Amino acid sequence: MTSEDGREARPGNAGAGRGVNLKSAEAFVFPVRVYFEDTDAAGIAYYASYLRFLERGRTEWLRALGYGQEALREHTGIGFAVRSLAIEYLKPARLDDELLVVSRLREVARVRLVFDQRIERAGALLAQASVRVACVELKSMKPAALPRALRQTFGCLA
Repeated sequence: MTSEDGREARPGNAGAGRGVNLKSAEAFVFPVRVYFEDTDAAGIAYYASYLRFLERGRTEWLRALGYGQEALREHTGIGFAVRSLAIEYLKPARLDDELLVVSRLREVARVRLVFDQRIERAGALLAQASVRVACVELKSMKPAALPRALRQTFGCLA
């Protein structure tokens, strides 16, 4: 069940047990494991796998705030698309590693969000990224203003 702004109305939805105090600018932490499908023949995580891990972190951050991607699409007609991304790979992740994707919203603008994200293993920094995400009207794929409720929620976090 969702509201008109796309917020998922489920008891206990906010936080989803994974985020760190989503009422402030602190980071949201999402665990992932490196599977065989994420690796090359040597068992090292393929570079594009890191991008999927970062996407999962942002998606679960949004869900923890009560906004599922599907509900947003259905109720507001908007979605999010990565506009640009800069990533620095520092250390390799390997098959079966347990990783943490750490996401922090740095900036909120009318049609754009900017995230600082990092991937860690047992406290070691493996990769760090800056991700610019655009809000788009899904039918036209043109930039769209963030709905007011989202902008208010996000504004408290940046």
